[in-house]
Amino acid sequence: MKIAIVKLSALGDIVHAMVALQFIKAQYPDAQIDWLVEQSFTEVLRHNPDITNLLTVNLKALKTNKAAIFQQIKQVRDYAKNHYDLVIDAQGLIKSAITAKLLGKKPAGFDKNSAREKTAAWFYDIKVACAYNSNTIDRNAFVLSNPLGFAITPEQILNKQPFLFFQNEDPIIYDTLSNDKANIVLVISSTWESRNYPAEKFIKVADALQQNCLVVWGNEAEKQKAESMASQSEFIKVMPKLDLNSLKALIAHADLLIGNDTGPTHIAWGLNRPSITIFGPTPVSRVYQTAINKVVKSASIVNPYKLNKQDFSIRDIDENEIITLARALL
Repeated sequence: MKIAIVKLSALGDIVHAMVALQFIKAQYPDAQIDWLVEQSFTEVLRHNPDITNLLTVNLKALKTNKAAIFQQIKQVRDYAKNHYDLVIDAQGLIKSAITAKLLGKKPAGFDKNSAREKTAAWFYDIKVACAYNSNTIDRNAFVLSNPLGFAITPEQILNKQPFLFFQNEDPIIYDTLSNDKANIVLVISSTWESRNYPAEKFIKVADALQQNCLVVWGNEAEKQKAESMASQSEFIKVMPKLDLNSLKALIAHADLLIGNDTGPTHIAWGLNRPSITIFGPTPVSRVYQTAINKVVKSASIVNPYKLNKQDFSIRDIDENEIITLARALL
């Protein structure tokens, strides 16, 4: 059986969908499983033994170059020559649905009441019903298993094997890891400012824990923020810029990750590493809470159907709540 999964972005969403791979492979050990993804996120999927082929597109380039649509269509049609038995769109966006339709004859995906963009359901021949406000990981597992005729249970997900892998990582990460103190990765930024826990509170957490706190960053503004934090705490170090392969390696060697609701934070869950995810304007139903993966949520009430980017309640979370949880996990 040839299966193609379409999950284009973003980092955290891809991680949440990847958990299904080990269970699909257990059910269909001889299946070829290919994954179509935005090329900027390829590395998070690379080296996973349950993926046969990584297929890439660059749909983000269409924002600045509309004419590139023809090249992207041709590329997906070339991938379609693999003659997939089943194509599953696990994203539920119009662009991912169209991509899935081009990739295979009878694509599967969320029905109109379940998809993030209702119109996406028009492009699917096999439609899966799963409440949009249910747990994000469960939704991904369901849409990827239901069209294949089996179910992935919450118990299986709770007992999952780590599913993120790395090779030939940047050796510099081992120069920053401590042998004497616990290594704590701090993920300080995300796509919305309202999802970011205040830098001054991260500093208080680091000073209270007195361990080796390593801040990761993705752009110049985040780097400057990290350097400012490091200048105010002897327990904070700024990591060099890491690619996704080396970021996976760093988190795999961490004793704890503390971060906002964003992709790098969710990598810890995928690697079965202890983590604390800090939530403000987004729902905690995006993650699984386990014995080692904890959440701290602000007091605000979140509507999963309409997130409020002006909800800055994350700033009100008492750092002592995070410190107490971190000490317990360490």
